[in-house]
Amino acid sequence: MSDLVSGEAFDDLFRRYRHTAWRLETRTYYGKLDEDRPFQEWLTGKEPDLEWFVPWLRMVREETAAGKRMERVRLVDDPPSDYLRWELWGTPYNLGAGEDIRYLNRSHPIVEELPDHDFWVFDSRTVARLAFDGDRFLGVHLSEEPSEVLAALQARDAAWHHALTFTEYMATRAL
Repeated sequence: MSDLVSGEAFDDLFRRYRHTAWRLETRTYYGKLDEDRPFQEWLTGKEPDLEWFVPWLRMVREETAAGKRMERVRLVDDPPSDYLRWELWGTPYNLGAGEDIRYLNRSHPIVEELPDHDFWVFDSRTVARLAFDGDRFLGVHLSEEPSEVLAALQARDAAWHHALTFTEYMATRAL
């Protein structure tokens, strides 16, 4: 496995890709929930300040305006965890910036065929496997090993095929 890439080097992956960046999200939460002020505010019913989100949204807007695609599939539980509900709250901002986020229920049979870890795949050639220490994001391990790239692409195709758009997913929650 490659050395850990984090910080600015990780951010650069989103500036250097040429065509597509795609992510599989498998976790029910990210980060230390008790230290995440915007999330905690949202849990109490307060509309959180979006300042923490602006750099990501700006980058997504710039990259997608340049003709690149940024997509992800989030695995969701039924009912979704508080953190996944928080992500659902933020999804319209991602979509507005140009990112396409889809949802796949964790109970769907195809999920058994997917990796049990989060990853990004850039331009169908570089896999960035996310590394965590418990709740804390550490960075990513990069690989261009053909077998790892192929596995990521097969997971991408299977997950994307079965995932629902945000609108479709929210309509199923309203039933």
